[in-house]
Formats: sequence, C-alpha cells, structure tokens
Amino acid sequence: MGTGASKRMEDGSHGGEEPEEEEYLDQGGGQLYVSLKMENNFKLKKGDLFPHVFGSVPLVGSWDSSKALSMERESASMWELSFVVPPNHETLDFKFLLRPKYSNAPSVVEEGPNRQLIGGALQGDQRLALFRISSDEVLEYRVFIKADRVSPFDLAASWRAYQENLRPSAVRGIPDVSLGTVPEIGAENGSSTSLELDLEHYVVPAPSTSANSGLVYAANMTETPRSLSLTGIFTNADGSTSFSHSFKDSGASVDRHVPLKDMEVVIPDSSKLYSSSGMVESKSVGTFSPFQRQDSHRGLFVDRGVGSPRLVKSSSTSTFSTEPRLDKEKKNSMPEAAGAVAAAAVADQMLGPKEDSHLAIVLVGLPARGKTFTAAKLTRYLRWLGHDTKHFNVGKYRRLKHGANQNADFFRADNREGMEARNEVAALAFDDMVSWMQEGGQVGIFDATNSTSKRRNMLMKLAEGKCKIIFLETLCNDERIIERNIRLKIQQSPDYAEEPDFEAGLQDFKSRLAYYEKVYEPVEEGSYIKMIDMVSGHGGQIQVNNISGYLPGRIVFFLVNTHLTPRPILLTRHGESKDNVRGRIGGDNPLSDTGEIYAKKLANFVEKRLKSERAASIWTSTLERAILTASPIVGFPKIQWRALDEIYVGVCDGMTYEEIKKNMPEEYEARKKDKLRYRYPRGESYLDVIQRLEPVIIELERQRAPVVVISHQAVLRALYAYFADRPLKEIPHIEMPLHTIIEIQMGVTGVHEKRYKLMD
Repeated sequence: MGTGASKRMEDGSHGGEEPEEEEYLDQGGGQLYVSLKMENNFKLKKGDLFPHVFGSVPLVGSWDSSKALSMERESASMWELSFVVPPNHETLDFKFLLRPKYSNAPSVVEEGPNRQLIGGALQGDQRLALFRISSDEVLEYRVFIKADRVSPFDLAASWRAYQENLRPSAVRGIPDVSLGTVPEIGAENGSSTSLELDLEHYVVPAPSTSANSGLVYAANMTETPRSLSLTGIFTNADGSTSFSHSFKDSGASVDRHVPLKDMEVVIPDSSKLYSSSGMVESKSVGTFSPFQRQDSHRGLFVDRGVGSPRLVKSSSTSTFSTEPRLDKEKKNSMPEAAGAVAAAAVADQMLGPKEDSHLAIVLVGLPARGKTFTAAKLTRYLRWLGHDTKHFNVGKYRRLKHGANQNADFFRADNREGMEARNEVAALAFDDMVSWMQEGGQVGIFDATNSTSKRRNMLMKLAEGKCKIIFLETLCNDERIIERNIRLKIQQSPDYAEEPDFEAGLQDFKSRLAYYEKVYEPVEEGSYIKMIDMVSGHGGQIQVNNISGYLPGRIVFFLVNTHLTPRPILLTRHGESKDNVRGRIGGDNPLSDTGEIYAKKLANFVEKRLKSERAASIWTSTLERAILTASPIVGFPKIQWRALDEIYVGVCDGMTYEEIKKNMPEEYEARKKDKLRYRYPRGESYLDVIQRLEPVIIELERQRAPVVVISHQAVLRALYAYFADRPLKEIPHIEMPLHTIIEIQMGVTGVHEKRYKLMD
C-alpha cells in the first residue's frame, strides 16, 4: 500500500498535466493544514496505551508501527497531531494505533479499513476508532479530521516565529529590574556614534498638534460657551453696531476684552433659540433686542461640536433659522473604551440611577490654588480613558459677558451687582454643561471658586435628576506655592492682559483673593474629594466622602498620584530592528546595524541630557529590540514593563501589510476602516493597548524624577496622545518616527514638548 503511494509521488513530476491536479493548483497555491484528533471518555493509567498515527507518504512513508508518529495530549481526553501537505498531494492512507509508553508490548492497530485523505477531503464515512485490546475488551475513540487551506505567507510567518522561539534570546541574562548597571564590553561610543556637545543641534520642529499646552493659559483651552457668542454683534452706546473678533493662539481660543462702557455684548437667549418665526431674540444686560441680520455681517453661535445649534440661512427667507446638529455617535453615553472601563460603564448604566450616568466634577477652592490646572489634567486623563469629558471654566464665561478688566471690587461679597453677575454666568456655564450631557456627554468638569455653601447648593439644585455632582476641593497652605501661582496668574490670565504694571496687577489680585477668603466656606455637603497640600508631590492629604463607583474611584486614584513637580519624560522608539528593515510587523528580533548605532547615540544623549538627574530611570518593554536599545545606557536603573510591549498582532505576527492585504483582504479592509477599534485576529486593538497602559500613565504622573521610555510605535502613540490631549480617533495616525526623542516637560505651567532627531 505504501509502495503504491510512493509510486504516485515519483510520477508527480508530470502531475501538472492532470486535470485533477490542475484544479488544486488553481486554488491559490496554498498548503493544507491537516489536524487529526482522537478523544476518549475513559481515564488512562500509567503504562497504558497512547495514540499514534502511521501510514503512507507524505505522512510517515512507512507502515512500520515502530515508526508511527505520536499524538500530543491537548487535554485530559483529547490527543492531536497536525501536519502540512500540498493541496495536490497523493492519496494519504493512514491508521491510528495505540502503543504502550514504557514497554515493548505490541501495538494495537485500529480495526477496519485504512482511512484515506485525498485533496484534503476524507473518503468514506467518519467513524469511531475501535481498538480490540482483548477478546472481550474494545476501546472506542471519537475521531476528528479537519483540513484547512493556508497561504505560504502564513506558513512562513509560523516558521519564522518557530525559528525565533528556538533562537537563544540575546537578552535572556538581563534582569527585569537592574539598578547598578555597568558599561558592557563593546558598547563604547566610537566616533560614529558620538553626539555634539550642543544637544540643541538635534532639535527638530514639533508638529502643530504637539503637547505644548504650557504655552497657552489653561482656562483658554476650556469649552467655548454655548450660551455666549465669542463672535457676534455688539451694540455701541450711540446705537451703532460693530462686531467682535475672535482669534486663535496655538489652537486655543483667546478672549479679546471688550470695554463695557463703549458697547454691550448681545447674548443669544437659549430659551428663544427655536423660535418658530425664524428670528432669534437676543438678551443683553437688562434689555431685549432683536438679533437682526446685517447686510455684510451676521451673528454666529460658537459651535462646540456636540449638538450645538447653529444659525443657517433659509433658502426662502432673508432671516436666520436654527438647525440642531446632533452627532449620532455622541448620543451614546458609553465610553469609547475596552476592558475594565467598558465593563464598569455597562454596570453603572444597568444598575445605577439615571443621573449617575452623567458625572459633574465641581471644583471648589480659593483663587491660585491650582483648580484649573487640576481640572485640565483630570479632563485629559478621562478623555484618554475613553470618557467623553469637557472642561467648563466659569471665568471664561465671565470675561465673555462682562469683560476681562474687572477690578477686585467686582468680586466683593457685598457688591450686589457683581455677585448677581457672577452667579448668572455660573448658572449659564452649568446649564451648558447639563445640555451637553443630555446630548451624550459623560463627565463635565465645572471649574470655578464655588466658595460658599449658597453657590454649591444652587448648583446641586440645578443638577437634580440630571447628573451626579462630586465636589473637588483644592486646599493649599504653602505660602511659597500660593505666591508662585499668583505671579503666574498675573503673567498669563486675560484678566490682567491690559495691565502694564505687574505690581499693580499683583496687588489687585491679592485684594480679590482677600475678598474670597472672607466668605470662604469649606465643603461639607454632598459627595466630595478634598485635596490638601497635594500639589507639591511631597505628602499631603486627600479626604473623600460618599464616593462610590468605578469612575469616581479612578478619579480619586489619579488625583492621589498627580502633582506639579517639574520633570522631563523622554519617549523614544527602539532602534531599527531587523523586522523594520523587512517591513514585517510584530515579532521579537534584535536590532539591525542601524539600530545598534542608534542605541549607542541614545546612550550618549541620555548621559548628556540627564547628567545632573541621577534619580532618573529607564523603562523598556520586555521585547528584545527595546531592551537592546537600552543596554548601552549606564548609570541609571532600568525597568522592563510588559505593558510597554508593542500592540499584539495575533495571527498577523511576522507578516507585512502587503501579505495581509493579499491573503487576508477582509482583515486588511476592516483595519483600514477603523484602526482605533480594529482588533487583530487573536490580537489587540488600540483601545486594548490604552487599557493596559493606564498603570504606566499613573506611574508617570507619580514620578518626580525624569523617566526615559523606550517602547514601540503603537504604545508610544497612545502615551503621547495622553500628554498632547489628542482625540482617541487620532491615536493610530500619530507620527512616531524611528531614532527620534520626544521630550515631554511636565510642570506647573502645563506640558511642553521638544523633539530631538539623532539619526535619519
């Protein structure tokens, strides 16, 4: 029987002329992956018989039972053997047999005719494998035979992975955590890898969407008021009209002061927004006036991007009507996330009160206590986790409606008009936040002093049945920090942009602060978090009251670990790997020659950049190319993080994108359509990566010394998006070039970015 099969193989050199074989060859030239499985329902004892397979070429090539192939145990009752044959293989004859493991007793061959596989199809009926142990004892096994066509690329990728697993790792002896690192032999920095002493020589421009939030006043980066128009009609004192102008600085809207003595700001009344007449009534200070279309200009609502009404001109009339713009994707109040965040959101939606699905974090504290800075960091963190979060700053509302040049008297508690004006803009901002939540928003950060119980009770009443409020109070008793914050406020706040005398502005702000201190009442009502002297990063206290749920718990954990201590974080990809050269994704292989040069240049850079920062540390992934990139760096502790490993591409490991496109077109198109949510078969998505990176983000926030992170493209995209406050949908498209260092400087003024390109 085996001889006949061998004869067919010898004649196979002319098999391409046979119609049957031509049909197989036309099916893409793949291979057949054959899986043979046997399942028994009884327990095997030590010394019992174990399943094997023997048969003709190409499986075994011999019917000698001593040469049979053993099957591997897949589970307690399942045994498996898999192999690859050409799709146009000759008839494969085989049988199962049982052999004793520890004795020379004869094997037991299954009863019945040979099993035959032709072109991946089993001939005859599927039957049990029956083994007669004795005249009155027969063992029965269920048999499963499956043949799947696989591409040569899949087989090549599997073989590469197999070879790499057999190849001894070049980093096997390097511990996960190393403290006392010493120079390695051969790691000297030769002339080809040395850097110029002036690191500025390697600085390259950062992208326009870089993480330079520290260049813009934090309050200006908050939400543009919906109920106030930054660009609109102004009515002058003499009855004439003029128009405000808005401009942008580094991507953030900047307020332009409008003197009230010269003009009134016309503010659209949201209650009249959907007027059936097509006209919109506008509310100015104490009066109503029609919001008329001008000949060459028109009033505009600033659209915040989520369900904001916008004025459109009707094709049949000369007046303006309103058209609601609702983003259907935003109506869903579930976070754009995976893992624990998604699971917790589902539980809260199903089990919690309706208003708990919307969370309002209401800041409380005296001026210059870091409220806006804390609010901005919290907003950035929650957005990165996938929660739709917006930051509403009441000071921005106040400047838009009442101007930015109010002196300290405006903030006196006994100034009735000033108090009413401040309460009015607070209510407007809160109403905007609630309206946004009703359109699908999840977490609103309400940023104001909210320094009295009366104000906080007003907000709780406005929130009834609409959202859950948690007060976040920031307390600071360090006079040095308060003085620093006051001076930064004078330098950056639009309130003092037109004050040429710094000392005069300083005294005015201190007077304002004194008025707030006279009436300040610490939070005692509702759910609250108190941060007491936490900003320095040196101890402090955090108090919580009536806090429950996954998201409030994560917020507390984040706040415990955040501080304002300035320190740099350096992000860089590993040096070029051999798979980078081949264009293959995934894998775990060493550096190319170019990558090794970058590793030495990086060590030179770190030594010069952090020469006075002996508390700095080096973080890498657990993959070989990242560890080897860090190996020339000496004098700093090194920590390997599994969380920093590259996105796992599952069955696509070792393939090129062209191979994926050719052999897995559905997967290629699915990834192209939505790279953020796309999950590789048996692999990860970007949302999965974000979930596993949260502990890394928390630890980066907690660190007070510099950190160098050597990782991979997808991981660094996600980390960079956190610091740059980039939308989730942009993460898969962020440029993260090789051999480039991104320095993120974190501190009291926000986040600054600087880039160094060490090699082309």
